[in-house]
Order: sequence, then structure tokens, then C-alpha cells
Amino acid sequence: MLDRFARRLIDPPLNAAGRAIAQRGYSADHVTLIGLCLGLFSALLIALGWSLLALIPLLASRIADGLDGAVARATRKTDFGGYLDIAADFLFYGAIPVAFVFADPLMNGAAGAFLLASFYFNGTSFLGYAILAEKHGHKTDAQGQKSLYYSNGILEGTETIVFFVILCLWPAYFAPVAWAFGALCFVTATLRIYAAKQTYTD
Repeated sequence: MLDRFARRLIDPPLNAAGRAIAQRGYSADHVTLIGLCLGLFSALLIALGWSLLALIPLLASRIADGLDGAVARATRKTDFGGYLDIAADFLFYGAIPVAFVFADPLMNGAAGAFLLASFYFNGTSFLGYAILAEKHGHKTDAQGQKSLYYSNGILEGTETIVFFVILCLWPAYFAPVAWAFGALCFVTATLRIYAAKQTYTD
């Protein structure tokens, strides 16, 4: 819901940084993998109980996630680059809830399982919609220039990052916040499926 507004603010500095990174010989895929490593390191810190410290690599990973697209636009966009980017994103999004479950299985286990199920459902609805949009030749730049169709929803990347930051700042509240966010993920996915029915029913 907030991604289109966030992109207007962050795209100009990201594009400038992306051009500078590209001039130093780094590819978009390199930046994607660096971002993934930072995200997984953040998850490790959370699992070890250092959630506040985990904020540093977590936010750095999300900066890298924005920079890889900027580097690609400054050099050459590839289908594989877009594929690698979305795969890395989904691994990161799953790793953070798992880390909180490892940090406190008794308190966070059920809420973490519910949250992961909602991510799985929401991710499937997102990728399925992208396939349909590609099949019908539909395009959108509402969430920035992407390698695949990004359908909007109640919860998008910006909201998920804010959610992870809240969890890192107040890890004791993981369970209630995860239940609420997971429920909204289910609503987002359901609305996306309804939108697909309205758009792609022959």
C-alpha cells in the first residue's frame, strides 16, 4: 500500500548510488547476494537474542535490495537478475520469522507458524498474479521499474520492513504483532485473488 509513495522518495538517491556502484564494476546480482547475506546475518543475530543489533544488517539488506535494481537500470536488466532478486527477497522474508521462533520457541512458535503460512499464501498470490499479468501483457511501474509485475495490496514491501523493525525493537511482542500482521497478509492475498478473478476471468 505504501510502496508507490516510498519509491518516489527513495528512487532518486538509489539510482544515483546505483550508477556509482555500477561504475566500480559491481553487477546487480552481486548487490542482490550481498543484501541476502546481510539479511540472513540479521536473522542469525535475532535467533541468538540480539534483535536490536540485528537492525543494522536488516536495514542494510533492504538498502541493498533497492540498490540492485538501480545497478541493473544503470547497466543491463536481465530476467535472471529479477528472478534472483525475488528469490532472495522471499528467503529473507521467511528467515526473519523463523529467527524469532528459534529465539523463543515456546512463546513464538504458534504465531511464527501462522505468520509463515500467511507469507506463503501471500507470496503465492503475488507470483501467480505476476504470471497472469505477463501472460496478458499487463505492465505497471507503480512500485518502481521491476522485472515482473508487482500487484499492490494492503501489505507490501514497505509495510513488511516496518513490521520487522517493530519486531526487532520490541521482540517481546512478537506473538501478538505476528498474529495481526499474518491476518492482514491473508486479507491481502484474498483481495489479490479477487482482483485476479475480476481481471482475468475469460
